[in-house]
Amino acid sequence: MVEKAHEIMQRLLEDESVFRNFVRRRVGEEALVDDILQQSLTRAVASAHSLHNEESALAWFYRILRHTVADYYRSHGAEARRNEAFLRELTISGDHLEPPPDEVQATACACLHRLLPSLHGNYAELIKRIDLNGESPEHVAKDLKISRNNLTVRLHRARQSLRAVLEEGCGICSQHGCLDCQCE
Repeated sequence: MVEKAHEIMQRLLEDESVFRNFVRRRVGEEALVDDILQQSLTRAVASAHSLHNEESALAWFYRILRHTVADYYRSHGAEARRNEAFLRELTISGDHLEPPPDEVQATACACLHRLLPSLHGNYAELIKRIDLNGESPEHVAKDLKISRNNLTVRLHRARQSLRAVLEEGCGICSQHGCLDCQCE
């Protein structure tokens, strides 16, 4: 069984460039091509036992590739729908409006820079670039290769995360704008 799986994988790896082109035509983005191809190969290794006829290995793997691409689009669509719903909610509440950078800096807690690195993912980078350095959201979205709506959602989550970290680290003074921060 192990020998058979090894032979199948060798056969598939010989045609990697053909598979790569197949996926590229469906997704376009090179980083996604690599991810989908890797996921497909992982699935193939995990289910190599289900292949009964070596002659059908290519058809079997193309089926895995198609399913992986479909899974990507399904999950990507769900994420886009969640982001759109969240953005609609922000727009209705008015939370999508960004305060001017000088207003944010005037109320920033003195220990803000100490706490920023503890934020999850690239939240600290977004807050530094947009809120503290005054970069335009359009420029940041373009630089990160994401939509403006996606950036708005991420920035809102980053600000919520920062608020929670400040409240935990600074206590009550963070709730009043930290103009007279005494936490350090």
